[in-house]
Amino acid sequence: MLFNSYIFIFAFLPIVLVGFHLSSKYLSQTKVLLWLVVSSLFFYGWWNISYLVLITFSISFNYIISYYLRSNKAKVALILGIFINIAMLGYYKYANFFIENLNFISNSHYAIENIILPLAISFFTFQQITYLIDSYKGITKDHDFIHYCLFVTFFPQLIAGPIVHHKEMLPQFLKKENMGLKVNNVSIGLTIFLIGLFKKVVIADSMGALATPIFNLAEQGVEITMLEAWGAALAYSLQLYFDFSGYSDMAIGLARMFNIKLPINFFSPYKSKNIIEFWRRWHITLSNFLKDYIYIPLGGSRNGKIKQLSNLLITMLIGGLWHGAGWTFIIWGGIHGMFLIINHLWLNWKGRVVPNQYLDKTITKLIAWLITILALILSWVIFRAETLNGAITMYSAMFGFNGLSLPNSISTLAPVLLSIFPDANIMTNGVGIFSEGSNDAKIIITCIIVLYFPNTLEWMHITKPALNMEIFFKKKYNYKLSYWEQSAKYARLMAMIAMIAILSLGDASEFLYFQF
Repeated sequence: MLFNSYIFIFAFLPIVLVGFHLSSKYLSQTKVLLWLVVSSLFFYGWWNISYLVLITFSISFNYIISYYLRSNKAKVALILGIFINIAMLGYYKYANFFIENLNFISNSHYAIENIILPLAISFFTFQQITYLIDSYKGITKDHDFIHYCLFVTFFPQLIAGPIVHHKEMLPQFLKKENMGLKVNNVSIGLTIFLIGLFKKVVIADSMGALATPIFNLAEQGVEITMLEAWGAALAYSLQLYFDFSGYSDMAIGLARMFNIKLPINFFSPYKSKNIIEFWRRWHITLSNFLKDYIYIPLGGSRNGKIKQLSNLLITMLIGGLWHGAGWTFIIWGGIHGMFLIINHLWLNWKGRVVPNQYLDKTITKLIAWLITILALILSWVIFRAETLNGAITMYSAMFGFNGLSLPNSISTLAPVLLSIFPDANIMTNGVGIFSEGSNDAKIIITCIIVLYFPNTLEWMHITKPALNMEIFFKKKYNYKLSYWEQSAKYARLMAMIAMIAILSLGDASEFLYFQF
């Protein structure tokens, strides 16, 4: 069941909300939470009922292990718990990848049954590992089984995050004042949900329609042009941005309808002026997990600069592998590891290279942003490509090895360019979907939204829609657009957004992060 589907919006969500309200009114708190657990498991099992066996085993196993973490066998229990979690994740997510590479290296023909990746296994596995480690450290308190089940399965964040922390969520579930529907929270949550829905079905899916055909051609080995390749890379960068931003908004909005605040997970990452800042704004809870449970245990920055940089690279390689079982993801993680290393080295050297009086200049910040966004667009190509050959085809075109194509709108410039560059391979017959002015306009408008509009959390900041917002709200945001308020004007605006989004649903498409 997808957030962006008719059955979720018009059946599942209203039923769960009504059940939550009625059970809060007439039943005990434990039964209210049980209603949310059962609803969340139904939501998860909608795709494939066999998934329920896996997730219920995982929850039961980890809950039992957490009990032994308070005994004299705590260390053994922790090692066993982490091992089983990693083994389960490794089997379902990486077994096929491992066998394929083993066969390639050894020229053998080992075969196993094709394993279907269960939804959300990366998210609920990491979430429970954090719980076990913190229980071992004595950070967590005792919780009964229903509370723990809800912590893992709460449907607004179950499938694609954020990766929530027990200390953020469990106290909220246990507050009696969070029982029952609150009109104000439903209003705020529905607003955020509808904005996220609009981002997904109107913006992200339209960008995907531009990017997917070109990437598919690259996978088939078809020679594509520079304009096609750059257009597809930019369109995919925007698709992924609004797909993940839309999901993050919808998750926050859904949770708020149940009086719960999820942690902030996405905050205008394409406005970042360096890669370090980007990873503080993109998939924030995953970045925090990698930092707290991999980078710091490896030694962090405690053992000198070389060790710190190697720890960064290892952490990002693991982060890349977390995203998917494929060399494209591993290489993507390595690329971002190298980006972070270069960024850290630059922070040490920039005072010697650029005089201090120029560091805060607008032009300096613009150059820094341009370098960052170019690096991101290039890195998303291998992230999106299904194979290394597909990525190589895209990069070859992007760097001009297949010639330059001009869109129809400026094809008259071809003679001028040929007079300057007589040996250039310039084509003037237009290039597929990127020869159409309407598609160019879509990309330009989408870029303007990314760079100049406030994000959802900024627009809604007066309602404090998410946890940990103080990280980004240390300064006042002065946008020409007015901020959200509960008024007839904004009710009409949201009704229009809802109508456009719902009419655009069509065949519901999965969120990109569902595959991870």
